[in-house]
Amino acid sequence: MPERDSRIVPLPADEIRRRFLAFFAERGHEVVPGASLVPAGDQTLLFTNAGMVQFKDVLTGRETRSYRRAVDYQRCLRVAGKHNDFEEVGRTPRHHTLFEMLGNWSFGDYFKREAIHWAWEFLTADLGIPGERLAATVYSADDDAYAVWRDEIGLPPERIARWGNVDEGDEKNFWRMAETGPCGPCSEIHFDRGAEFSEGPECIPDHSEMCPRWVEVWNLVFMEFDQQPDGRRIPLPFSSVDTGMGFERLASVVQQVPSNYDTDLFIPIHARMRELLGHDPDAFEAERFSYQVIADHSRAATFLIADGVLPSNEGRGYVLRRIIRRAVRHGRLLGRREPFLAETADVVIHVMQDAYPYLVEQRAAILEALRREEMQFARTLESGTSHLEGALRDLGVDVPAGRVVGRRPETLPADAPALDGAIAFRLHDTYGFPIDLTVELAAEYGVAVDRMGFSEALEAQRTRSRAGARGELSRLAQQASLFEGILRRVGETQFLGYETTEAEARVVAIVRGGAEIDVASGGAADGAADGAADGRAGEVEIVLDRTPFYAEGGGQVGDRGALSSGGRVVFEVDDTQKPVGQLFVHRGRLTGSVRVGDVVLASVDARRRANIMRNHTATHLLHRALRNVVGPSARQAGSLVAPDYLRFDFPLDRPLTAEEIAAIETQVRAVIRDDRPVSVAYMPMAEAIAAGADAFFDEKYGAVVRTVSVQDYSRELCGGTHCRATGQIGGFFVTGERSIGSGMRRIEAVTGEAADALVADRFALLARTAEALGTQDETQVPARAAELQTRTKELERRIRAGDAGRRRPADVAAQSKEVAPGVRMVAHFGAFESMEQLKGFARDVRGALGSGVIAVGLDADEPQLFVTVSEDLVRRGLSAGDLVRAGAAAIDGRGGGRPEMAQGRGARREGLGEALERVRAAVTAAVDGSA
Repeated sequence: MPERDSRIVPLPADEIRRRFLAFFAERGHEVVPGASLVPAGDQTLLFTNAGMVQFKDVLTGRETRSYRRAVDYQRCLRVAGKHNDFEEVGRTPRHHTLFEMLGNWSFGDYFKREAIHWAWEFLTADLGIPGERLAATVYSADDDAYAVWRDEIGLPPERIARWGNVDEGDEKNFWRMAETGPCGPCSEIHFDRGAEFSEGPECIPDHSEMCPRWVEVWNLVFMEFDQQPDGRRIPLPFSSVDTGMGFERLASVVQQVPSNYDTDLFIPIHARMRELLGHDPDAFEAERFSYQVIADHSRAATFLIADGVLPSNEGRGYVLRRIIRRAVRHGRLLGRREPFLAETADVVIHVMQDAYPYLVEQRAAILEALRREEMQFARTLESGTSHLEGALRDLGVDVPAGRVVGRRPETLPADAPALDGAIAFRLHDTYGFPIDLTVELAAEYGVAVDRMGFSEALEAQRTRSRAGARGELSRLAQQASLFEGILRRVGETQFLGYETTEAEARVVAIVRGGAEIDVASGGAADGAADGAADGRAGEVEIVLDRTPFYAEGGGQVGDRGALSSGGRVVFEVDDTQKPVGQLFVHRGRLTGSVRVGDVVLASVDARRRANIMRNHTATHLLHRALRNVVGPSARQAGSLVAPDYLRFDFPLDRPLTAEEIAAIETQVRAVIRDDRPVSVAYMPMAEAIAAGADAFFDEKYGAVVRTVSVQDYSRELCGGTHCRATGQIGGFFVTGERSIGSGMRRIEAVTGEAADALVADRFALLARTAEALGTQDETQVPARAAELQTRTKELERRIRAGDAGRRRPADVAAQSKEVAPGVRMVAHFGAFESMEQLKGFARDVRGALGSGVIAVGLDADEPQLFVTVSEDLVRRGLSAGDLVRAGAAAIDGRGGGRPEMAQGRGARREGLGEALERVRAAVTAAVDGSA
């Protein structure tokens, strides 16, 4: 524990954050809200991993804002890619998955001198950190920054370190967010915890990652370059400043505590976990690693769920699942078997609510998602444990039922049997079973795990995954680089699609095969000698100086149509996209000749566009009706607005009831009948949100936003095309509602022409059904169907009863087989009318068989398993309860009972045969084990 410096006044974290914003606001900086952890409009990032993410397009010049100076605090997550801190979390005092970044920004305004002076002033004057406890680093070639530190700030040369040579692979003091994009030299500010923490001459700022003496507090990045996919760094349109200060680190310095985990951002989480476990402070210190993992992961999971991410088996949802399961794993190491993450997340919400009030709004959804995932993981552990125990039995290990998992591994002898690493990897990959838990459970039975084999299998999978991901990211980056060059040369495309579906425009660029074609000379699209592009040239991409074509965005698909010249179609547009900024790219097939510089008539498929507009306006009505009926938590988490239907994704942990769907339809249709006007307005983002406009998941908004309002009903931020009034939507029908993942639902609907077609199809279907049921009166269809169903069930009952009756118990007993020395067994399943009939059948078989094991299955939608063991075999150690438990897993069920008689119930009908086979195997294993 470092000795307290009386010159530093400890401040609460909330006060530090407030002071930071106020300091830079007083110096002309716009206070900008932090962005979601889900990057909007950036396919190269899984999560927002730095404060600069929301400003990336501003730094490259693709986007402009109403301000040139900004200040913010940004929630960030680093668990994958270049900035991956996941494995270090909990082991060190500074690493986190989720952390906050305090940042100030200059977009072509001030540069190195002001950034350094203000950083120094805030730390020393505003927070009171003594200047002699700070040191700086600069890039080796950055003489300007070095001169400011030495000559203007007055920092002694011995406290200014110069590191880095990016061209030779040393990236110290050179920062970039990803493999491509904005980058530049940087200057870091480090806090000196004291010479007593030094570990030798290498313990100097930014030179030893593990040196406990120096704490990096602030990184001042001077953005000068744009990193290209081919390795080149080209100058940005203007120089900018991007600073990032780790909030948790700063809090640990100001509060004078040994680690980030000892600040007031984490202490309440530790305290709640201690309450749940009944630990005293000494126990906490002994288990600090697990406590720190749980605290960090509780924060990360809370914010991810609040930002619209839910646990799943792919993408962002898979990362969240890993975070939750790692936290649960460490809870088990501490002895906690019951769910606890909702408890710790509730503390996170309380601690962070002043800075992030939206956490309070999302509280119920956050806690429910965590409870649900913990329960699911408990089932995963049960299933994984069963498979692991099976693998251990294959090694000849005696694995009795009912063992408790989660104990710490014992020391194993060098000659202990080992579980194959490939099996451990399969448990990890297929069943989500943590390798640490595999190691610990195996150790309870004296079995080691081939960790090297596991690591090799894991690395092979990661290599395959990285290769695919890098290939896709490289393709996207090259595509972005190409179109960025076009954007810089020709400027933004003027969008005319709000006013018209047809307009003349000039061809300014043609792309085929990922490259511009003869653009410098104004050549043809195929580069042919005659300078013309013809139909044989295939699929190309065309950029116009202006266009009525809507580019895909906000869930709305891109427009289709045609480009014509001289009254003849020369290009069929199959899709419209915006790969960078406001550059509209028309993708399709040539049907004639097109040259750069040609003037063409751009015509949108107006009928298709009208259908899209109906569905988009209806999506807004559906969203509002859904929230009115289900509750405010049913916010958009994704959507698709197509010409033939619409779909809308929203968080909910249950299906919508028929009554709720009917209420939603009724409300939407009422607004359509009212023919309410739909209006568009442009206003500052803050003003729109204050007016009650809804902002959507995974969408990127500028400082000035476009709002679409349905009179006295809904208001949303939206850049899509819409009806002028709701009456233009026509019909509206919900066609489906289903789960698309844990806690996430999808609702689909049709409008306009598709709704008319649906009604016609349903009436025709009703007429055909009536005819098939032998009536011309369609109102009699339900009664006729009920009558037919009753007759069918009666016939099925008679058939089942006959089948059971035809198999006489004595005949079944005669087919018994010896499955172990002196042990005969009968295995049979059928469509019995009830469990009472099945048990009566089993009693009759017992009378005919005498000594033996009888296993009978009920073949039904909810299959059941019934096992009896004769008294002489019970005395030999056989137990019907153990046998039922062995078999019930095959039908996704559970069971138990007495040694003489036991019963189980499941959900997987097709697993009955396997269940009986597992009972047989369990009988054989039990008899062999007792021999």
